[in-house]
Order: sequence, then C-alpha cells, then structure tokens
Amino acid sequence: HQHIVDGACQVFFKKGYHPTTIRDIAQSCGMSMGQLYYYISSKDDALFLVHKHMQNIWYEYLKNSDYEEAKGPAEKLATALDQTLRFMNENRKIIQFVYSESKYLDKKHLQAVIEMDKKNVVGFWHKMLKEVDKKKSLKGNLNFLASLIAYLLVFLSLRGWTLKGMSLKQEKAYIVDFILKGLGVKR
Repeated sequence: HQHIVDGACQVFFKKGYHPTTIRDIAQSCGMSMGQLYYYISSKDDALFLVHKHMQNIWYEYLKNSDYEEAKGPAEKLATALDQTLRFMNENRKIIQFVYSESKYLDKKHLQAVIEMDKKNVVGFWHKMLKEVDKKKSLKGNLNFLASLIAYLLVFLSLRGWTLKGMSLKQEKAYIVDFILKGLGVKR
C-alpha cells in the first residue's frame, strides 16, 4: 500500500485528483493495471490510502517526538502543538492535497476518513485536553475544543501564504500561544 500511496501522491500532486486516472497511478507505481487492481479497486481507494497514510505518519511523528517528556499536562500540550505544527509544515503538500481533494471521496470512503480523523486526530487532542482539564478546569466542550485545535494546526499549510516576514519559529510560537491563551492555560 505504501508503494501505491507514493505513486498516487506523485501523480495527484502533479495533475490533481480529478484528472488523474487509475492508469496514471499504475504507471507512477511501476505496476500493471492488473497488479494495481489486486490492491485497490478505484481511484477513491488510492485517495483513501493517502488519507490513511497522512494520519499514520502524523501519529508516528508524534509518537517519536519528545512531548511525552514534558513536565505537566500544559507543557505536554504545548510541545505536542509545536511538534504538530512542525509536521504540518514539513508535510504541507499532502495536507493541502487532503484538504482540497477530500470532496471527491465517495460516501463510504468519506465516512471512513471522517471516523479516522475523529478517532486519531481529534481523539488525540481530546485526550491531551482531558489531561489539562484535570489540572485546570477548561471552559467549553472538549470535543469542540479538540476539533478546533485540529483545524487551527493546519492553518500554516492552508493559509500560511498570507504571512510574510515571519519565521516558522515565530509562526509556531504565535499559534501555540494563541491556542493556550484561548484555553486559559499557562505553561
């Protein structure tokens, strides 16, 4: 599947989702159509695999980061936010692609992506907020706040072009501070 994701991303990023054919994906993967159809049955399957891949690499990135070593829930949250912003910057192309092309997923795949996002991404932030909430009572619905955080963290990938003259370090610090202040959390 990873080989298919790599090949599909290559052609999707170049041509876009809609103009890409399953034949393009097969060629990009160095596979025959028959080989590709053994693993996937449609272009939607390839797009779904790209979504799955993006979430897997983000989760792996976080697992291998040092946020767990931070002292206290607020500092863990701040470190995880910073690490995620770094990941989003490093993977800007796939983030932009996933956000812009999800609308083309069929209903079954879209529902699976939504559930995956709810469990993995929003679920991760919900768990982090729950830990912070034990120490400092947060005002607001944790599910809503977790979803809002997940969205704010893609800001640099989706709208970063609007920022001129700021370094990535400054952008990350500003977003982390904005989120923490919005939650009423001090480091």
